[in-house]
Amino acid sequence: MDLSRNDYAEVCVYCHTPHGANTRTQAPLWNRTQRDTAYTTYDQLGTSSLTQTVTAPGSNSLTCLSCHDGRTAVDSIINMPGSGHYDSGQQSGQSNGFLDSWADGPGASPFGGHGTLDNSPAALAQFGACQSCHSINGDQHDPSTMAAFDVFYIATDLRNDHPVGVRFPADNPDFRGGATELGAVSFFDTDADGRPDAGEIRMYDTGDGYEVECASCHDPHGVPSSGPGSTFNPTFLRVANSGSALCLSCHMK
Repeated sequence: MDLSRNDYAEVCVYCHTPHGANTRTQAPLWNRTQRDTAYTTYDQLGTSSLTQTVTAPGSNSLTCLSCHDGRTAVDSIINMPGSGHYDSGQQSGQSNGFLDSWADGPGASPFGGHGTLDNSPAALAQFGACQSCHSINGDQHDPSTMAAFDVFYIATDLRNDHPVGVRFPADNPDFRGGATELGAVSFFDTDADGRPDAGEIRMYDTGDGYEVECASCHDPHGVPSSGPGSTFNPTFLRVANSGSALCLSCHMK
């Protein structure tokens, strides 16, 4: 384990597994812990500018939040690489003992020390104020020995981020129309090839109509900025936001 996670020596395993995937989550071969978490959604902000219905985050946000809400360790997976490293209980809860059993390489000893980043009463009782060490503003933060997670840690209060689980207002003149509907996905087909490409904004229908989710604007696998071999768009954006291009993909201004 390094300063932030177990080193599984693989990239895909932090999210996916070919066997023993999480059956609670509508995501391909999902390998991450998916807790039952209550989120404070954007409609609870009380702003008059919000006119659309907001529901709980859907699977295309929950998968992202399983890393970014701070309640689950970034390496909390169900099926670790190799034989004998599977725990079905990891589907819905984080077992620190299971995660602490991993050793980074042959002959290495397990590091231990797993916890969560959130400051819920349970986490505070067990670990103290996590952000006092793992925030650049923390009173105990030492940048030489402690990883800072400020940029990654969204927490469970989603009121200060772009709303997710919000119905896309397709008939509102303030928003772009003409999206292509393909099953549970609605997308702006900018290259007219009839499929939702990685660099195209999309909405997801998980039962309440087409809604904006985290994956509407972010692709966790990265989108090349100008074709194969180029660098990815910053923060895994589907569309780089220079000149507000990302925002203007949906908003008419």
